[in-house]
Amino acid sequence: MDEIVKLDSVEAYSKLLGAETLHPLVNVVDFAQLQTLRHCRKNFGFYAIFYKELSCGELSYGRNKYDYQDGTLVFIGPSQIAGVNDGGETLNPKGLVLMFHPDLLYGTSLAKRMKEYSFFSYDSNESLHMSERERRIILNCFQEIREELVHAIDKHSKQIIAANIEVMLNHCVRFYDRQFVTRELPNRDLLGKFEQLINGYFHSEKPQIIGLPSVQYCAEQLHLSPNYFGDLIKKETGKSAQAYIQLAIIERAKEHLMESSDSISEIAYKLGFKYPHHLSRMFKKIAGQTPNDYREQGIIA
Repeated sequence: MDEIVKLDSVEAYSKLLGAETLHPLVNVVDFAQLQTLRHCRKNFGFYAIFYKELSCGELSYGRNKYDYQDGTLVFIGPSQIAGVNDGGETLNPKGLVLMFHPDLLYGTSLAKRMKEYSFFSYDSNESLHMSERERRIILNCFQEIREELVHAIDKHSKQIIAANIEVMLNHCVRFYDRQFVTRELPNRDLLGKFEQLINGYFHSEKPQIIGLPSVQYCAEQLHLSPNYFGDLIKKETGKSAQAYIQLAIIERAKEHLMESSDSISEIAYKLGFKYPHHLSRMFKKIAGQTPNDYREQGIIA
């Protein structure tokens, strides 16, 4: 049976690790201070940022090469499950984890911004690979938070800790932007696969069976998490993945309008719309005119 350890609190995970709980809502644990790290599947009830030390050498991204041998960051959000149940353990582990409960953020500016940090919903294979300079910045953030935790808690602690976490997350946004850019060629390949996926979708029976293609469907077919896929498409095209899909849908609708005598209703159902007026609404929003107006304009021309 695949047992999952439910961790509702920061204290629960600290105890599982055998580490001291520095604060009931936030903690920084240095894995180097632990003798062993037991492997298990965990259901997190809070946010966790893992700094993992790797020895992966020089990686080639796009036309550039970056030295990522020093570490990577993995982000876990509340209700996510991570870890493996292989009955093993890691001796003399290395790395760090920052864990913080959503309750810590109430009343702080960070509480309103957490949804902006979409990387908490990325898959583990979409982790943040850091250069040496980026690694030093992030390790300093870990240190700043830990130093605040080891001092006596006072009325300023919560705001200061939350502010330090926000600085760390903002650095991660910047570093992910860099990672998207340095992966320019692989990303272009992915964009090409995305376009092929959409084309194949509309040349199949899927629209009648599944309906309109969704961001989640496309992400799954490309083996990416929806958030990572959406962020990558946004960086590459300047449009959201949803907007990109809608543009593709309207292009197919235009083809049908110009190359067939099908009614608007028939075209709508062929493309996967449940109701014809949904196509008309989307067409007017994107093309600036109704499907009938577009068809008539094409006939006159």
